[in-house]
Amino acid sequence: MSSKISGQMGFFDSSVPEPLAARLRPRRLEDFVGQKHLLGEGKILRRLIDSDKVSSMIFWGPPGVGKTTLAQIIASRTKSSFINFSAVTSGIKEIKNVMERAEESRSLGERTILFVDEIHRFNKAQQDAFLPYVEKGSIILIGATTENPSFEINGALLSRCKVFVLHALEAQDLVTHFQRALKSREGFGDMSVKISDEILRELAVFANGDARVGLSTLEMMVLNGEIHSDGQVEVTPEVFEQCTSKKSLLYDKNGEEHYNLISALHKSMRNSDPDAAVYWLARMLEAGEDPIYIARRVTRFASEDIGMADSRALEVAIAAFEACRLIGMPECNVHLTHACIYMAMAPKSNAMEMAYNEARIDAINELAEPVPMHLRNAPTGLMKNLGYGKGYQYAHDYEEKLTAMTCLPESLKDKTYYHPTDQGNEAKYKERLEKIKEMKKELGRKTAK
Repeated sequence: MSSKISGQMGFFDSSVPEPLAARLRPRRLEDFVGQKHLLGEGKILRRLIDSDKVSSMIFWGPPGVGKTTLAQIIASRTKSSFINFSAVTSGIKEIKNVMERAEESRSLGERTILFVDEIHRFNKAQQDAFLPYVEKGSIILIGATTENPSFEINGALLSRCKVFVLHALEAQDLVTHFQRALKSREGFGDMSVKISDEILRELAVFANGDARVGLSTLEMMVLNGEIHSDGQVEVTPEVFEQCTSKKSLLYDKNGEEHYNLISALHKSMRNSDPDAAVYWLARMLEAGEDPIYIARRVTRFASEDIGMADSRALEVAIAAFEACRLIGMPECNVHLTHACIYMAMAPKSNAMEMAYNEARIDAINELAEPVPMHLRNAPTGLMKNLGYGKGYQYAHDYEEKLTAMTCLPESLKDKTYYHPTDQGNEAKYKERLEKIKEMKKELGRKTAK
């Protein structure tokens, strides 16, 4: 075994280095990976940092996306002292001690950024202890939470903090982390490590947006790699499988098999086959597919293939999406199973998609078709004199709550886009629509007389 690996594996060696994830923690904003929606050029958090106008804030996001790292970078960038505070091990006494230190620093002209990890674990009294110091500017509070701050953080404190939502890292963000770890001195830069791009991508999928998980697993793989006579360490697919306790992934999230599997799930639900739907769902989740991606597709299915045959399907899909976003894998697998089985068992109708597709063609071909005058608002006297709103019939003024007034452009007044089916609840809507159309015809005949 090479001296490098021996040194890192010396369990009782007092010089054992920090874990790879800690050693690679970015020190500069330019090295921070991910969260482009907040830190890209011109984005709000980037502007606040660059202009040194940072105020108290809450970072809400899943584990391993850089909440602590970003807080440390902000403290360094804004020349503030940084205090890392854990909600797990601290009480009100510790809070007051820290506040006193911050007050002393403020009297000397130095700002203090107090970073509170897992702030949702503080009870109401502990959270309230921060309020006076946040209000008078003794501290800039940056809280980190994996839970929805609307439910877990006191309203009074939350109202004084800007909430920034941090997203799970994309696979390419993680691959960038891994490549930096292999090349940098803080990582394995002074070793010769052979690892394929495919394994790095599979590791990114396995990490599921969590850089800490990904880097810890990469470190384990390198330390358990096959050592060749020339000192090179090779991370093989077998090593990857052993270190992740799962079989090598059968597809990457941008490859053909990714689309084949989501197609299989969609078509199984469409064909009312709950067993096949759950199987394809499991195939994707166990391979490391992003549950949010699946939840989005299920939400689309709820309207594309079910629609008004069972409008509850959309509610179930949205609830599953929110569950996936809030608690993530592996817990959300049961929520997606719930949604997929519901979709498979629900009555089917593609009337929503067909209606939009037909209307889309006319909308594209009739882009210049003017809005009928009677449908236009007339907020000014001039517009009213020009005929805006003239002839408009307010449905609530009529006994049946409808009129014979046409709401389509003149050239399309007889077009029909929504063709309800006889499936599920849509049969009732079909009957209702037929009744509405007959009533409008009768009103039209009365008006003509």
